[in-house]
Amino acid sequence: MNLLPAQIWLIVGIALCAIEMLVPLPTFLIAGAMGIAALLVAAIALILPVPAIQILVWMLISGMLAVASRRFIPKDSHQLKEASEGVTLTEILAGETGRVKYEGGSWKARCDNPQIAIAAQQKVIILRRQGTTLIVVPENWLSH
Repeated sequence: MNLLPAQIWLIVGIALCAIEMLVPLPTFLIAGAMGIAALLVAAIALILPVPAIQILVWMLISGMLAVASRRFIPKDSHQLKEASEGVTLTEILAGETGRVKYEGGSWKARCDNPQIAIAAQQKVIILRRQGTTLIVVPENWLSH
């Protein structure tokens, strides 16, 4: 079964728009912008049969829509900022890893200062994430 370029663009556009709506982690409207651009290029492909130009048009429209979509993302969106506090589930020994409850899940964590141990059930401040490990400090450490 041979698909026409317009049909391929249509499938790609629908798939990208579906990803934007269904993926649990927000794509910050990038997949949606690319999907809408692909749908527009599907219509253009009926008139303009040159694949290289279709790809160029798709890239240009996608870029413009992605930039334009920035204003629709709330500045105080929970997805844009990370929670700053967690609670240790296990003790984090000095220089070792332990477990921290963060955003409703259990994460592997280690203290930013390898000389400090953090007891279980203590509030911690999340400084950053390295892969799947959270880098934390005890809440009272910042007040010293």
